[in-house]
Amino acid sequence: QNGVMSGLMQMLLLKVSAHITEQLGMAPGGEFREAFKEASKVPFCKFHLGDRPIPVTFKRAIAALSFWQKVKLAWGLCFLSDPISKDDVEKCKQKDLLEQMMAEMIGEFPDLHRTIVSERDIYLTYMLKQAAKQIELPRASENEPRKYVPAVVVGVVGMGHVPGIEKNWNSDLKIQEIMSVPPPSASSKIFKFVLKATVFGLLGYGCYRIGHRTVQFVLSMPATQSYLQRLTEVPQQ
Repeated sequence: QNGVMSGLMQMLLLKVSAHITEQLGMAPGGEFREAFKEASKVPFCKFHLGDRPIPVTFKRAIAALSFWQKVKLAWGLCFLSDPISKDDVEKCKQKDLLEQMMAEMIGEFPDLHRTIVSERDIYLTYMLKQAAKQIELPRASENEPRKYVPAVVVGVVGMGHVPGIEKNWNSDLKIQEIMSVPPPSASSKIFKFVLKATVFGLLGYGCYRIGHRTVQFVLSMPATQSYLQRLTEVPQQ
């Protein structure tokens, strides 16, 4: 539904998620589930999913990478098997180490960092600012002056997004550009065609081999040979 490359990338990231779950005994995103549980305990509290839709992020990320960067990233995700401990997770909460990891990601995949981190920093900031707008109190009549009360907002985000949100908070943000999905590149179209041709070719060859063996097996059966012999004898009679 989301395209071949985007779908394959989602499958690889699900593999990474399963690896983390197996190593730590807990699924990623637990902080968001806890936020949902806590919100349900607060009267009149509204819970908003404020991140950019996953299909948009994936398609923009895939479009930003060159063919070889896609291959390199997919290779790394396919063979990700490094052990992860809870101590490693605690170390990642340290600001210096987190900034170092983000810098390494920028150095290796700058376009991927832009689409997955920097653009989502802008989107998350925009959504938080929308949620933090003052709330207008109901008025008894149109002549009554407008009264506002400040909104109370609790934002739960990944640590890697906090510096970007702080940086963008006082900016005039526009999200139309980062919500658009660029058309597929020529390399993506070629890869999609080759992948489809390979799949259908293998499927057709498999059907041919199965059909050929099935026919041979049926013809070698005594009952079939006897029936065929009778058919050849009928014209002679």
